[in-house]
Amino acid sequence: MSGLLLADKNAVIYGGGGAIGGAVARVFAREGARVFIAGRTQAKLDAVEREIAATGGKVETAVVDVFDQQAVDQHAAEVAATAGSIDIALNAVSVMHDQGTSLADLTLEEFIRPIDGFLRTLFITSKAVARHMGRERPGVILTLSEPGAKLAVGGILGHAVSAAGKEAFSRVLAAELAPGNIRVVGIRPHAVVDAPAAGSYTKDLFEQTAAAGGQSVQEFLEGGLAQGTLLKRLPTLAEIAETAAFLASDRAGVVTGTIANLSGGALVD
Repeated sequence: MSGLLLADKNAVIYGGGGAIGGAVARVFAREGARVFIAGRTQAKLDAVEREIAATGGKVETAVVDVFDQQAVDQHAAEVAATAGSIDIALNAVSVMHDQGTSLADLTLEEFIRPIDGFLRTLFITSKAVARHMGRERPGVILTLSEPGAKLAVGGILGHAVSAAGKEAFSRVLAAELAPGNIRVVGIRPHAVVDAPAAGSYTKDLFEQTAAAGGQSVQEFLEGGLAQGTLLKRLPTLAEIAETAAFLASDRAGVVTGTIANLSGGALVD
């Protein structure tokens, strides 16, 4: 029996060229999964593919616009036809949004952008993969949210509503898909301390807030946000990826309809 968590599993990662998506793809491949990474930028996908291939992992890439439902459906069908099934899916797609602007200065467009963007892609990708999952092979859909789903702080209205929406989506979808042998589990990391160095959009996201306090983004993350957690530190990409691999594995086979809290204690559920 293989000691690998995800041996013989087929995993699709949307946003697979990004910081979190790439980190998860590398761990999934290390744990034996055949990984299909999809995203908007071929160069970023190629970089992740090279790293995985260099360690002997199995990986394929595809440029897919996750806002295009027909394109996502077609890609999922092609993956299922090639691999025989889709066992795991993660939506790690990022949507740039505002943080730091209060209601008086927030436009309707800025408020709606993350709500529409995040939930639209989550609906499209979940619907596409679910039809190729479950039954005799257990399926797992992983989602990502943020502490904003439960934090009562100002200046993050659109962000908070979108995060809460993603968590509600995950819980309700878990109930709907459970009879088909599909689990749905949310992962709620805080801001990721090493994400800026990995090329994520975290720098752009927090630049305005950090500058207002006379800090760099890294200083804001390590000295500001981190100090608001019980552990006095933020999660790393590796910690998120390792958690995702466990939750996607059969060892977490009874975990569904819940949110894994990786906030370092910024939230205590």
